[in-house]
Formats: sequence, structure tokens, C-alpha cells
Amino acid sequence: MSDEITITIDEQKIKTRLGEKLLWVALENDIYIPHLCAIKDEKRPNASCRLCFVEIEGHNRPVTACTREVEEGMVVKTRSSRVDRLVKTGFELLLSDHNLKCRECPANRNCALQVIAKNRRLKLKCDRFKPLEREFELDDSPAEFAFDRSRCVLCGQCIWADRVQAEIGAIGFTNRGINRNVTTFNDLPLADSICTECKLCVDACPVGALYYKKA
Repeated sequence: MSDEITITIDEQKIKTRLGEKLLWVALENDIYIPHLCAIKDEKRPNASCRLCFVEIEGHNRPVTACTREVEEGMVVKTRSSRVDRLVKTGFELLLSDHNLKCRECPANRNCALQVIAKNRRLKLKCDRFKPLEREFELDDSPAEFAFDRSRCVLCGQCIWADRVQAEIGAIGFTNRGINRNVTTFNDLPLADSICTECKLCVDACPVGALYYKKA
């Protein structure tokens, strides 16, 4: 029995395989859905960024595309008033805890936040929510890269790269709520931790939190 199915996203019929995650089916067919934390090989996505909401026909409320598996006949809308409101709110909450000096950022013009803002016509500034204004020290202890936590969006991409790809476990999440951040054990500088400076975390970062130093 074939596991090939047909679904509809934004009135476009798409053939895919049963059990695939909706987010990746959309992206692979050039249908953009905002996302930051999604990792294709992650079996149990945590949907922490709250940006990939879509509407599915027959469901009472929007769902996260990164966690939803496709089914035969599924009809999806990536845009609606409810979806747009949820994405806008999630995006603005992220910006309230983010260094918004884009011109000074090493990821300027190559940043996932800028892609989301352009696609959904959202402003890259805080209007609704008061900025948290947390202060972090720049960790430039590694030889070839640095870690600026003021630009971190807590997506977990670097942690996945460190723990699953590199199999090191040098970094992880600490604290909860507005105090959550990414750090090393005992909050040591990266160069003083078990980090091997393989740089996989830098390549995984979708914003300017982990970046290569200029030669």
C-alpha cells in the first residue's frame, strides 16, 4: 500500500508522504511559513518559537505546522486573520527581548527575523511590548567566533547542533520564563568549557547570536 497522499496548501495541491511534518512539506514546495526553532530531523518538535501557525480545515483553532503530520485530503491555509494575529504577537514578543541594532549585527541581510518581517510585513521594532533590556556580556573567548546572547532568540538550533551533531553537550538552556538563556555549564566562557570550537553551532544560528569573527 502506497503512503503517497495529496494535500492542499493555499489552494495548491501537493503530493507528499503520509506522516511528513506539514512545515517541511510547505517549505519544500516554496510555500513560506515563518519558523525559527524547527529542525527537520527532530522527531518531537517543541514549537517554542510559536511562529509557524496555520489553519487546517475542520480544526477549531490554528495549529503549529512543525508538529502537525500531514494526512490525506488535508486542506491548509497559511494566512488568515487568526494566524496573522498569532504570528504577529509571537514575533513582537521575540523582538521585546532582542538587540534590534540590525545595522551593527553580523547577520544583517542574512537573518531569519528579517526574512519573517519581510514576508509578513512586520516591523523590526518594539511597539506593543516593553523591551526587557537584559544585559549580557559578549563571549568572544573562542578563536574564530563569538556569542552575543543579546541577539539570541532561544530557538535551540545551536543546542541541537552541539548535542546531536557534534555530540559534545557544551551548551544548553538555563532558567525559565524571561530569564531563560543559552549558556555553558557553570556559565563559563565557551573557551573554558568543554566546547571543541567545531563551529557547528555557529552555522546553525539563524540570527546574529553566534557569528564568525572578521579575519
